[in-house]
Amino acid sequence: MEKIKLELKPGPLPILGAYPIIMIGTKVDGVPDFTTVAWTGVAASVPPSITIALQHHRHSLKGVRRHMSFSVNVPGTGQVRETDYCGLASGRRVDKAADCGFEVFYGKLDTVPFIRQCPVNHACEVIQILNLGSHELIVGKIVETFVSEDCMTDDRPDPAKIRPFMFAGLGYYSLGEHCGDAFHCGKAVNPTAKLDTLDELK
Repeated sequence: MEKIKLELKPGPLPILGAYPIIMIGTKVDGVPDFTTVAWTGVAASVPPSITIALQHHRHSLKGVRRHMSFSVNVPGTGQVRETDYCGLASGRRVDKAADCGFEVFYGKLDTVPFIRQCPVNHACEVIQILNLGSHELIVGKIVETFVSEDCMTDDRPDPAKIRPFMFAGLGYYSLGEHCGDAFHCGKAVNPTAKLDTLDELK
């Protein structure tokens, strides 16, 4: 397979193919504010931690810094338009929760607003903030999680029911077909190899 070296301006880009989409929630000046974030990921399992990257001018960053907390709301494909809007509009000028018809609720932290329409919601306390240039990388420890009842199967969150989507290129894409069983299908590469256990991988 031939490779093409990309000559990009102003330089290399963090291309991963696709990026999971979330909406973070904060309170800014007492008002719930939600912002779309595509640069996010799992940082650790113990303690359960998530990273988000926000540009310095983002209105929501003010709330994150003030309260040192935020929510992670995982939208399903039914919230694509609202998710896109929350990335385009600024909480400095509009009430995004009102415009989108979000039903806002709270858990044990009154500084962390959640979106009820989103299938998965996490409350996070900020562990660390790193200035990495164009963005600030925020590491949040998950202290509370909610999942919509109709998105569960056998007492576990079901991705087929959550229907998360990703950002790639200039579009949004839903999950595709199932293509392998995690922690199992790779065993066929070398059936005699000593492999790490699931507990070790965590």
